Amino acid sequence: MPAWEQRKLGEIVDVCSGRDYKHLSKGPIPVYGTGGYMTSVSEGLSYEEDAIGIGRKGTIDHPYRLNAPFWTVDTLFYSLPNQGIDLDFTLCVFLNVDWKSKDESTGLPSLSKQAINETKIWVPSGAEQRAIGAFFSRLDDLITLHQRKRLWFAK
Repeated sequence: MPAWEQRKLGEIVDVCSGRDYKHLSKGPIPVYGTGGYMTSVSEGLSYEEDAIGIGRKGTIDHPYRLNAPFWTVDTLFYSLPNQGIDLDFTLCVFLNVDWKSKDESTGLPSLSKQAINETKIWVPSGAEQRAIGAFFSRLDDLITLHQRKRLWFAK
């Protein structure tokens, strides 16, 4: 089994900028900001590739999965894993970075593409990425299921 390699996030993901959506008409494609879902529009920034959303301004320390198709506003980056990089593993990595330590502002928390791209992480082989990503994805699903059950029984 090959050893884990230290890499920079910019070597395994393509960090893309969100854009204003107000020129678009209403439609079926969800628009996301740092706080999550905002509205739905007629066009997407990514139609087929799922990604990881991470705040550029405001909430910079709560990355989350974006299922295609989607649009992101200009305060939310979206990161597309490069070929051979597992999205679920990459989400685990994003969730375990101390993003607040990379805050570049004196007021509203801010994160730059450069700060994301320069972040050093450890990356295993593709097979190990898939196994780790799948494990934590199933664990998240199980936690969500139990939270729903708890809410249902609390009624």
